Amino acid sequence: MADAEKHIATQGNAMADLPDGAVLSKDNIIKCIKAGEIVVEPYDPDNVSCASIDLTLSNEFRYYVPGRSLVDIKEETSYKDFTEKITISEDKPFILGPGQACLAITKESIQLSPRLCGLLEGRSRFARLGLFVHITASFMNPGIKNRQVLEIYNSSSNTVALYPGVKICQFVFLRMCGSSLYSGKFAAQIGDNW
Repeated sequence: MADAEKHIATQGNAMADLPDGAVLSKDNIIKCIKAGEIVVEPYDPDNVSCASIDLTLSNEFRYYVPGRSLVDIKEETSYKDFTEKITISEDKPFILGPGQACLAITKESIQLSPRLCGLLEGRSRFARLGLFVHITASFMNPGIKNRQVLEIYNSSSNTVALYPGVKICQFVFLRMCGSSLYSGKFAAQIGDNW
C-alpha cells in the first residue's frame, strides 16, 4: 500500500473532480493520460472514444490443441498446457472456425495508476457477427502494466478471419474508491509471458 500512496503523492490531480466508481469520459481519459495516471503504449489519440479506448489485435495467438479429452478445472491447471502459441504475418489473418476459441493479445500495453481499474469489453460490430472477443474475466485490476489477453470465441456458423491491427476491443476506465495494486498471476502479460 505504501507504493500506491507514494504514486498518488507524486502524480497530478487528474481525477480530483471524479466521484468513486465513475466511468471516465473521453476528456477525463485524455487528462489521465497526460497526467500519467493511464499509460498506453503505443498510444493513438484517434482510438479514444466517448468513454473508452479502442485496443488493436496483435499478430500473436494461442490456439487450443485438439485431441485433449479432459481438462481439469483446478487452480493449478495452466492454459499453456492445452494451447500452442503462434505468431502470424502482420498482413495475414488468423482463421477461427465455427464453435472454436483462441487466445489473442492486444498490441497495446496498458498501465493504470493504483486509483484506476477497468473493464475490457468487445465491440458490438463484431458481436453482431457472432464473435465473442472477451468471454469472461473482463475486470482489469488497479496498477496493471501489461498487454490485454483476449479470450475469443466464434459462436457463429461461419469461419472468421481475425486480422492483426483491427480495433478488436475497448478498455473502459473506472475511478476506484481508495487505491490498490494488483500483483497476481497475470500481472506481467508482456513479451512471451502470456
